[in-house]
Amino acid sequence: MALLELKGLSKLFGLNAAVNTLDMRVEEGQIHGLIGPNGSGKTTVFNLISGFLRPSKGKIVWQGRDITLLPTYKVAKLGLGRTFQLTALFKEMTALQNVVLSCHLHTGVNLWQQFWRNKKTQRKEKAVEQRAMALLEQMGIADKAHERAADLPHGHAAALGIANALATEPKMILLDEPVGGMNPTETTDTMERIKAVRDQGITILLVEHDMNAVMSTCDEITCINFGCKIAEGAPQNVCSHPEVIKAYLGEEINICLP
Repeated sequence: MALLELKGLSKLFGLNAAVNTLDMRVEEGQIHGLIGPNGSGKTTVFNLISGFLRPSKGKIVWQGRDITLLPTYKVAKLGLGRTFQLTALFKEMTALQNVVLSCHLHTGVNLWQQFWRNKKTQRKEKAVEQRAMALLEQMGIADKAHERAADLPHGHAAALGIANALATEPKMILLDEPVGGMNPTETTDTMERIKAVRDQGITILLVEHDMNAVMSTCDEITCINFGCKIAEGAPQNVCSHPEVIKAYLGEEINICLP
């Protein structure tokens, strides 16, 4: 049984199909890439999986359970973490405060307990802060813990977004263009950290335009165009597929070819 399975998934905006009868399986322990030209429907797929949009038809199955109509917070509770193309951070809060807030999904500390701050609550909050610092360390930005998220450069902000997703204790993380706008060194460092996350047993579904990053990181790739799947399989096979080359019009995809 696949960890995540999309069955005939479609999303219509008016008469336009952003996603069109998409079938896709993501196996546990993989880094699975979702690629396609701009406007092909990749982010819409992420929004459907994570509950930000409801599909027009089709099913989303998570660990054998139909989660098609679940709201976002329930999807997150089931172990599906998410980062965003435009990183969703609380800009005026510090990096540490951002991760602490994300950790609270599983702390069991409610608003009333936080208000009274008894000894038990204080111990829990201390443990949460220590875990948040460990996640910042894992993403290589522990030295930025007390800086405002708004002041972080793009690469560090992207790393903070991944730390926030990890804080929700996910079984899978959806990463939307995690290296967008990064220089080659930042891209290499970030993709190495993503592989380390996979090695911890967390499955990754990755949208990314940097084909070097995709080729060096993903175990399997699905390519979509106009919301339809046009190829799927091992990275080299997908990147040499005639329909994929045609969809990309010989641009970035050429780096995958012999």
